[in-house]
Amino acid sequence: MKNYQDQFWQSEDDLSLHYRDYASNSTKTPIICVPGLTRNSRDFEHLGALLCGDRRVIMVNLRGRGQSDYAKDSTTYNPKTYVADIVRLMDEIDLPKAVFFGTSLGGIVTMLMASMHSGRVAGALLNDIGPEIDQRGLDRIGEYVGQGRSFDTWAHAARDLAESSANIFPDYTLKEWISFAKKLYRMNSSGRIKLDYDMKISEPFDRKGNGSDAMWRALEAFKDLPTLILRGETSDLFSEATATKMLGMMQNGELVTVPRVGHAPTLEEPQSLDAIAALLQRVE
Repeated sequence: MKNYQDQFWQSEDDLSLHYRDYASNSTKTPIICVPGLTRNSRDFEHLGALLCGDRRVIMVNLRGRGQSDYAKDSTTYNPKTYVADIVRLMDEIDLPKAVFFGTSLGGIVTMLMASMHSGRVAGALLNDIGPEIDQRGLDRIGEYVGQGRSFDTWAHAARDLAESSANIFPDYTLKEWISFAKKLYRMNSSGRIKLDYDMKISEPFDRKGNGSDAMWRALEAFKDLPTLILRGETSDLFSEATATKMLGMMQNGELVTVPRVGHAPTLEEPQSLDAIAALLQRVE
């Protein structure tokens, strides 16, 4: 049985956008989960079961992902548009503020949200992302984003992921790769296993690394916010130096490194779950 409801909201440009709503009677600040570039709300589904009514949890599908409409204009696949979409969602469901869990691109959205709408962010998890992005990781992502591959079976999709991503999750079994594949892919009406996003998200993708002064300034909004910086030990996108510099800008931050994981931790690791529990203890 599902422990959530599928809900939809409208973007300013009339797209129907999807989110999972895990309800709660708690008065604690709700959580909004924002996935990475090619990912969707299924990345966070284990948290819905884990939190089990302790807080309301909303897991969004950004435009062009999952059950959300694909954008009419691919230039709207950018972080500022995603922020505007989420603000509209929060206004529509009368949610003044939330704790944001952002993985990779979702963390960039979270940083911009805190900078542009500071009163709406009560705390944050920045999962393997910061204002400075390593070129090596961007090059790797650029090689696969927008490549519309498909497979006959889940096992074939899983083996392909294992071949391309073994260095990210070196301890995964075939069963775990299949579970991982079911988060990234969907079965279409013809029975083919296909990636669950609009291939056009690759069109505005920026392959330039290095730092961004604007994003470092955005991080100033986190000075007093309860914040968890999570980093995969072998991440090729988010360096230890960047994570340490970020932590130095925060008075209420924590940095946790997840061992034997690359970009990005799944938030199912014991170290991730312990760190999330500690973060939520700091946010009413």
